[in-house]
This record gives sequence, structure tokens and C-alpha cells, in this order.
Amino acid sequence: MKKGLFLSAIGAATVASAYVLKDEKRRQQVKDKMVEVKQKYEQSMQSNKTINQPLEKAGVPELDCVENTKMVDEGSQFGVQYYNQIKEKEEQSTKNA
Repeated sequence: MKKGLFLSAIGAATVASAYVLKDEKRRQQVKDKMVEVKQKYEQSMQSNKTINQPLEKAGVPELDCVENTKMVDEGSQFGVQYYNQIKEKEEQSTKNA
């Protein structure tokens, strides 16, 4: 049953795509929309830099991050250890490359 439903969904998607992309004007609209979505995604990834930001702040508690400063002051070393482990891995990968 799942296999039949899956194949039906793929068939319906194929027919819908063929119908939409049949017309040159619609095809160009789809291409333009895909380029626009790609550009927005790339801009959001560059502006947020969400991947590296937490790592850089992990071992360096600052005054604007009261919770992190308080944790380290109380003796928590989790953030510092995590930061050091990632940095060591990065250094090893650059040495091996």
C-alpha cells in the first residue's frame, strides 16, 4: 500500500511538473524563482554565520553573556573543553592536509 501511494505521488508530481514546465513563460518563471530562493538562502547563511558563532563563544565567556560567565565562574568547564576539542581537531586536520 505504501509503495503504491508513493508511486502515485511521484506520478502526480511528474505530471504536474510537465504541465507547468510545458510553457516557456512558466518555465522561465520557475527558473527565476529558483535563482531568487538560492540567493536568499546564501545571503541568510552568510549574514547569520550560525555555524561558527557558538563555537567561537564557547570558550570565551564575556560580560554580555551573563549565563555563560556565571557558569564558568561557578566552575563549569564544558564550554571551554568543547572549544578546545574542536580547535585541536581543526589543528590536526590542517597538519594532516
